[in-house]
Amino acid sequence: MPEHALLGAPLEYLTPLERPTLEEAQEWCRHLASTHYENFHVATWFLPRDVRPHFESIYAYCRVADDLGDEVDDPAVAMRLLDAWGSMLNECYDTPEQSVHPVFVALHETVRECEVPRELFADLLHAFRMDQVKTEYETWEELLEYSHYSANPVGRLVLWVCGYREEPLALLSDKVCTALQLANFWQDVVEDADRGRRYLPAQAMDQFGVENGQIAGRVFTPEFAAMVQSLVEGTRAMLHDGGVISRHVDPELAVTLDLFRKGGDAILDGITAEKFDVLRGRPVVSKAKKLQLLAGAFLAKMRAGLAR
Repeated sequence: MPEHALLGAPLEYLTPLERPTLEEAQEWCRHLASTHYENFHVATWFLPRDVRPHFESIYAYCRVADDLGDEVDDPAVAMRLLDAWGSMLNECYDTPEQSVHPVFVALHETVRECEVPRELFADLLHAFRMDQVKTEYETWEELLEYSHYSANPVGRLVLWVCGYREEPLALLSDKVCTALQLANFWQDVVEDADRGRRYLPAQAMDQFGVENGQIAGRVFTPEFAAMVQSLVEGTRAMLHDGGVISRHVDPELAVTLDLFRKGGDAILDGITAEKFDVLRGRPVVSKAKKLQLLAGAFLAKMRAGLAR
């Protein structure tokens, strides 16, 4: 791909003039992962050291693609950039020696070593394209379809890179990842509304007698509370159904999977603590709760290390 293919993207994501070495590309991905999303950087610490570079390259792929869609104001430009990113993905698989962007130089090593299916990366890109054209959701099923592309591939990538290829495990992972996606939706109702998006399903709004104007006007009612409570309960049930995956993987990976699941529970607990009023602002997980989760994960990782 020519170096100007990402023209219009944030400057830090532009393709360099010269192809970086693998070490330079991996360092680029590591820097992005450690400076753009603290939770991801912390979570990867609990993974086996030898797979961390793979997760940093996967994160970099997702982070850049997400920003190409969300940080560009013109949807037409965003779609062009996402298409260019998709072409770079195909180049990474088909003619990797031609890849120049550090993400794909690093990602090819992950693809080569772990034999990662292209479909998982392509599905994520499909979700970012969906965000450009679909801003409201009518049913729970539509949200599940969106999560099939936006969230589930991430869990499947984690399993794949760690050596787990069994579909029953992937289906459990799908439940956890979909639930985490939904928990974020219920947490971010106000922020999404400010961006012109609504993930609260119209079907649930109709069922509980909630109107669109209540979101824009921040009008919280008992009916709105009942709707969010119902959505939270359904999401929590899905999260716990999939959470049994931790019993079927090695103890070290189980620590990371449990950390993500408990993080989802903490988000839902935060919403519940606000009596389901997600219109006054974004319910957050307290620093004390985050430290408690990390301390528990650290102890579990130590136990997993001693058990080997």
